[in-house]
Amino acid sequence: MNARLTAHRGALLHFLTDPGEHDEAGAYEYFTDGLLLVADGRVQGLGPAETLLATLPADVEIVEHGNGLLLPGFIDTHIHYPQTEIIGSGGRQLLDWLSDYTFPAEARFGDAAYAREVADFFLDELLRNGTTTALVFGTVHRTSVDAFMQASQSRGLRMIAGKAMMDRHCPENLRDTAASSDRDNRALIERWHGTDRLHYAITPRFAVTCSDAQMQAAGTLAAEQPDVYVHSHLAENFGEIDWVHELHPWSRSYLDVYDRYGLVRERSVYAHCLHLDDTDRARLHEAEAGIAFCPTSNLYLGSGLFDLAATDAAGVRFGMGTDVGGGTSFSMLRTLGEAYKVAQLRQQTLTPLRAFYLATLGGARVLHLDDRIGSFRSGNEADFVVLDLAATPLLARRSAQARTLDETLRLAMTLGDDRAIRRCYVMGEAVERAA
Repeated sequence: MNARLTAHRGALLHFLTDPGEHDEAGAYEYFTDGLLLVADGRVQGLGPAETLLATLPADVEIVEHGNGLLLPGFIDTHIHYPQTEIIGSGGRQLLDWLSDYTFPAEARFGDAAYAREVADFFLDELLRNGTTTALVFGTVHRTSVDAFMQASQSRGLRMIAGKAMMDRHCPENLRDTAASSDRDNRALIERWHGTDRLHYAITPRFAVTCSDAQMQAAGTLAAEQPDVYVHSHLAENFGEIDWVHELHPWSRSYLDVYDRYGLVRERSVYAHCLHLDDTDRARLHEAEAGIAFCPTSNLYLGSGLFDLAATDAAGVRFGMGTDVGGGTSFSMLRTLGEAYKVAQLRQQTLTPLRAFYLATLGGARVLHLDDRIGSFRSGNEADFVVLDLAATPLLARRSAQARTLDETLRLAMTLGDDRAIRRCYVMGEAVERAA
């Protein structure tokens, strides 16, 4: 890691708070010609280049990014690294998609070498798309988490991952037990949680595939380890919801099943949450739990449309999730573009500023990591990306016509993809782009 001060020059944008909740103009800082100061892998300051250049020592390295736009690294609040191998598989809704594609693909992750090869590819693909932190599902195999954590550690990434828990209603070769999953979770927490920039997530796949005993074990562990995450799926598909109610006739709702076992709390993150009622949303808010909004997956699997307005009204934190491989792209830019369309279909509004907030500081807040990542606050870890707004002929042509920041961001999330990520930095160091 370079201990010397480095100044990155270009347009700079980061968020101070949620533009959807406060005066939009006061929710962010934007400099058309700015400097981001980095040393020892951390942000030392930022501001207009004209002002800061005169204050810097003569020997400071200045990295010129030209017309690039510097943003904090993107944060993906829900993704499955083993499903890299099935992205783009179609023609099914959730439950059939799991049985036809997901479970056969995940069966291979007991092989440590195979798991590491996929983890390496997956992380290269995230970084190619400017995503520097993610909340990640493994498979039921302990080796899947070890491989992912090793690959993340070698790249110096801040990542969260957990072993999927499934002891019923799944293939025999992907089935653990309440006791074995508890042993594996405890061993993986001991090895990885808090090691370098890594965190662990207790990861029951969903209420259908976890017995009462397994859910109870997960809840007990969550109570013992309050700084460990809880990560699962909630209210994604009507068939799934009906099955949960059939298996848990005592429950008021799908969320109520998790809540009974102590799995709805701070640092709980639930993916999808498409079919909730006001009582569920109020409970998520009360517990300081978060939601991962996964628009490409929800549209591709025909699951439904996320209700941004109801989520906001309840005060529930949410961030963006690509949900690869049900989701159709690693690109947060493409994911934001689809989120805008979901809002349109709901006759709701997702402004470009708020979209980029959700992909950066909003995601960090969902993960309770906003004291470390998600903005250019002084002292934060220097994970950031440089957007190229002329990455394709069409994007360049349209961006040249943009007259406001809002227009520029709208074009980036409508026309951009991995080609628009010019550079990605992790703890202040440039990531070599995979071929």
